[in-house]
Amino acid sequence: MEIDVLVAEIGSTTTIVNAFNLFGVPLEFIGRGISRTTVESDVTIGLNDAIKDLKNNLNIDKLTYKEMHATSSAAGGLKITVHGLVYDMTAKAAKEAALNAGANIHLITANLIDDDHMDQIKKVKPNIIIIAGGTNYGEKEVSFQNLLKVKDLNIPIIYSGNIANHNRIKDLDIKDLTIVENVYPRVDDFNILPLRAAIYETFEKHIIKAKGMNKIYDMITSHIVPTPGAVMETTLILNELKPGVLTIDVGGATTDIHSVCEPRTIYQKYHDGEPLFKRTVEGDLGVYINRELVFNQSNKKEIYNQLNLDEEDILKLLKNEPFIPQTKEGKILIDMLSETCVSKALDRHVGDLRRVYTTNGMKVIPDGKDLSEVKNIYLTGGACLNHLSIENKIGEYLENQVHKLIPNKNTPIHKDSLYIFASLGVLSLSYKEKVKAYLKETYIKGVE
Repeated sequence: MEIDVLVAEIGSTTTIVNAFNLFGVPLEFIGRGISRTTVESDVTIGLNDAIKDLKNNLNIDKLTYKEMHATSSAAGGLKITVHGLVYDMTAKAAKEAALNAGANIHLITANLIDDDHMDQIKKVKPNIIIIAGGTNYGEKEVSFQNLLKVKDLNIPIIYSGNIANHNRIKDLDIKDLTIVENVYPRVDDFNILPLRAAIYETFEKHIIKAKGMNKIYDMITSHIVPTPGAVMETTLILNELKPGVLTIDVGGATTDIHSVCEPRTIYQKYHDGEPLFKRTVEGDLGVYINRELVFNQSNKKEIYNQLNLDEEDILKLLKNEPFIPQTKEGKILIDMLSETCVSKALDRHVGDLRRVYTTNGMKVIPDGKDLSEVKNIYLTGGACLNHLSIENKIGEYLENQVHKLIPNKNTPIHKDSLYIFASLGVLSLSYKEKVKAYLKETYIKGVE
């Protein structure tokens, strides 16, 4: 059987292969295969196992494909450190661009990088270092000096600071350096897209250096991007079709929240510094690698009551249950941990209404991202998709919040039932109109 395109999603715990036909026909999902990720040795082992599972599911002996695309959050995902001039300005803009591209940010600094920062960078061993700082033709020395500080670390660097430095940076002839437009060209102007594109390109170029990924291009013929970045691409297309989108992705290692939404008109003046499209990643909220951390943030009494087990038995279950739950008790536990991941991640992503006292008395003003104009919520990731009542739990969360700038409690919630948001995101980099038409037909048609 010949298939037009395979898309591999190489996660921290599982590798999924989705098959599509799209040449000469509308995009069509064919089937899926799944296996354990083998990043500790060679990811192509798990990738080939997932393809074998796909063939079994399609009941075929032979499978060929014209293209293979991929997303990856394996080998620690995309580790980035960000260095700007002012924390709430250039550093924040660069952070938002990195998060949008699917990064896990391990260090953010403002002003000059000092020796302690250098020690932290060397310890983290990031995949990419981002240097920002200064509006265009404003302050330029901090970003230049920071670049000089990190240029000999043998780590890819993206410079996205004051463009007044471009010529003298080019004269340095630094290996693995990419120069892009300023991510913060003017005050309160976030220019995220050029930096995000450069992060994708750098990730693709250097992903083979990550442990276990050295043979990835033996099989991949096209794009490979960070999985969370691919989910954001799908979220952005959904927003083009129907503005006001929130996507929730609970994974084995992290929980990611993606939102694209304008604030309410009355809050617009308070929204400077908040990007239109925002991603937050919670590294302590994952239902496999970090499940014990999630358990410690959950309502333990409720878990004990639901499972009728004591803490010792729960801890054994947390340790021994496979990445895909195999027992009834394990399934219940993972579902409850998933609920904790969703509520905690939303708490951290969504802004609040806060009381402030002024000379004219007390006022209530927004602080953070306003999602009250979100019109549709989408769920992806295995934990959400396998939870039979997660929509009700999210509805309860929305109903019980008083001070959060959350969507209306009756906002429609849709599951990525085929588990293909990441695959569609990476496909959209080459076939956006086909992906857009597919999303319009399957996820937007009939949506209010």
